[in-house]
Order: sequence, then structure tokens, then C-alpha cells
Amino acid sequence: MKRIAFYLLSIAIFSACNDRETDLNKDIAVQVSVQEITSKSIEKFISTTGTVNPIKTVAIKSEVAGKYHLQINPATGRQFALGDFVREGTNVIVLEDKEYENNIKIKSLELRLEISQQVSEKQQSLYEKGGVTLSEVKNAEIDLINAKYSYEDALFRLAKLKVKAPFSGIITNLNYYTDNTRVEASSDMLSIMDYSKLHMEINLAEKNMTSIKKGQQVNIINYTIPGDTLNGILAQLSPAIDSETRSFKAVININNSKLLLRPGMFAKAEIVVAKADSTIVIPKDVILNKQKGNTVFVVNKGLAEERVIEFGLENPNEVQVISGLEKKDRLVVKGFETLRDRSKIKVVK
Repeated sequence: MKRIAFYLLSIAIFSACNDRETDLNKDIAVQVSVQEITSKSIEKFISTTGTVNPIKTVAIKSEVAGKYHLQINPATGRQFALGDFVREGTNVIVLEDKEYENNIKIKSLELRLEISQQVSEKQQSLYEKGGVTLSEVKNAEIDLINAKYSYEDALFRLAKLKVKAPFSGIITNLNYYTDNTRVEASSDMLSIMDYSKLHMEINLAEKNMTSIKKGQQVNIINYTIPGDTLNGILAQLSPAIDSETRSFKAVININNSKLLLRPGMFAKAEIVVAKADSTIVIPKDVILNKQKGNTVFVVNKGLAEERVIEFGLENPNEVQVISGLEKKDRLVVKGFETLRDRSKIKVVK
């Protein structure tokens, strides 16, 4: 009997201690961090990757032979070099060949043009006074036209001695030649690239074809320039599916005016297929997936209140909440893992 009495007493004491511990646990506040819910935008996008390339690039060869003279860059005060910016029409290299120039006879052709112009004007004046026939006027006009063509052709041939930039861009290759030495026609001179605008060729899965349209906005991200997202646009779209890869091709044009991306870089492209403005958006990592549905916790009078929420648009990091939360709710973003509905909480930074 004494044993039984002792056993019952032990159980009673243990139960009392347990109850006291449970009561103490109920009084312990869980430390959490919160974030007030406000309106913001969210984008749903399809991600892909690719290599960026310049829209404009050119490799220039010499059109004629001549002595090589690399020109001074007016922006730097020194000879042009790799990486220099060059404006459209600027002479980068000049070739010298006196025999070639003399054979063109530019001065005599210029004088011939002036004389032909004067003769044509004189014949026209005489014709108006009845001094010459219409045929003589026309012959003078023909001589003038031929003189113009000859002069323009001479200018064109002289221009071949000057290696100009066909568009504004960066010198990406500059072949070395000793100054004042002769180079032959068709020698490699330089390469120029304008990468203020880039394009990216991509392949997209067949399942995305109905979501992808020309003109859609694209966010361009490169891991070497964190924090900077460039703007692009889906410019070209192939209607054909590759039978082997089950994918289709597209081309993205990218605005790279700050020259943050370099040609040949690997980049991530997020094609925006849907967007919602002024809506409730929360991080995905605060959502708990329970049997009752997707839930989060908000602060309500010092207690945790569990809310079941419904999703709208979503992307890898965020989700739009279309029901279950309201603006100015205080969402628990840290310390929510062990919470239960109506748990006592303490908000900390």
C-alpha cells in the first residue's frame, strides 16, 4: 500500500511540474522580425541565358597600297590605340602614295569642272538671246555632267587612302605596322565595334511559345555587375520548333548605353510575360506549406495570427497575394518557423 501511495504521489508531482512548465512555455515570447505590407509591383517571367554580341561590328582592310600613317586621336592627343572611342567619319589611318595621287590628277579635273560650269552657263545665256542652238546648250550640259562624274570619281579614289571609321564605336583590334612603311592593298587595318546596343540569341522551350510575344520587356542580368539590371526587348521570334531540341529561337535587343556589358559576356534574361502593379507582394521564403494551405503569420496585439493565403502571379523569389493579407499588416519574416496560431511574440529588429 505504501508503495502504491508513493507511486501515485510521484505521478501527481510530475504532472504538476509538467503543467507548470507548459504554463511557463506559454508565457515565453518568441522573438520575431516583421515587415509592414505595402503595395508594389511583381513580374512573372521566363528565365533563359545566352551570350551578348554587338549589333554593329566591322573589320576594315586597306583598299589601296601606300605608306602607313596612324593618326592622332583628338580626344587623347596621342596615336589611336586599342580601346579608344572613335567617331564616325574620323580618319584613323592615312596611306600615302604620291604616284597614285598624281595619276588621279585631281587638280586638272577640278579645273575642268570649273571650266565646264562656266561654258554651260555661257551657252545657256546665249541660247536665251538666240545666239546658239539648243543642241549646243545640251552638248555643254553633257560636258558639265561628265566633268562632275570624273571629279567625283577622283575624290572617291583619293578617299581610299584614308581609313575612316564607318560608324562611332570602340577600336577592338588595331594591326601593328611600322609608321611610314608601305602596306599592300587588302591588308588588315583595324576592327571597330559599337556595343552601346547588343543582341542576344536565345533558345526557348516549346511549352513557352504561347506566352512569348515580340515586344515583351526583358530584364538582363550579369553576375559580374550585381545590382545593375539592363533593359532589353524581345525583337525577333522564330515560328518554327526545332524537332530535335523541342525549342524555338528568339533574339533580344539590349540597351547597353553605359557599356556595362561587354561583347561575349554570358548573361541571364528574364522575359516578362505578366505584370501586376500596386498589389500585395511577399517573399516566398516566409510562406509555410501546410495541409490547410499556404500560410503566413502576422502580428495581432502581441500575438502571432496564422493566415491562409492565395497566390496570384509568382516568380522564383516573390509571390502576389490575392487574399489573406491586407496592406499595413505586419508580416513575420524571421522567427516564424516555430510559431503557432496565437503564440506570444516579441518584435525585434
